[in-house]
Amino acid sequence: MNTADQYVKAIYLLQQMENGPASTGALADRLGVSPASANEMIGKLESRGLAEHEKYKGVALTDEGIVRARDALQTYCIIERFLSNVLSVEEFRAEARELEPVIDDLVAERLDTIIDRSSECPDCFDPETDACCHLDVPTETVDTEEQHAD
Repeated sequence: MNTADQYVKAIYLLQQMENGPASTGALADRLGVSPASANEMIGKLESRGLAEHEKYKGVALTDEGIVRARDALQTYCIIERFLSNVLSVEEFRAEARELEPVIDDLVAERLDTIIDRSSECPDCFDPETDACCHLDVPTETVDTEEQHAD
């Protein structure tokens, strides 16, 4: 999976969470890059026909971009499920993010033969928890203010 795939995947997930175009700032935050870097890649995605960017409104994927994002998300889910379910890696999410850019389609296909992936993948991926909904993901701790409200 290359950098462009990571961007289209992130845009896809942000579009789901925001129910509309993804803001450049949110995209930069999600990927841990500067807004300038995010803008540069958005321009490249636009030139490849994968995304459309409207100033002050955000970036949205084209139909081709959505297909590519879903493929990238499925590859990420395969990596995540392999690390968690087969190798029992405790920090599977962090490891999956590290491996994501270097796993190609052939390796992902071979890993897929080992895991018990749901046929609904990648729709099983929850952008709020940033993980497949079939994995045990610890719930976020309750906000301190809510704890003190009792």
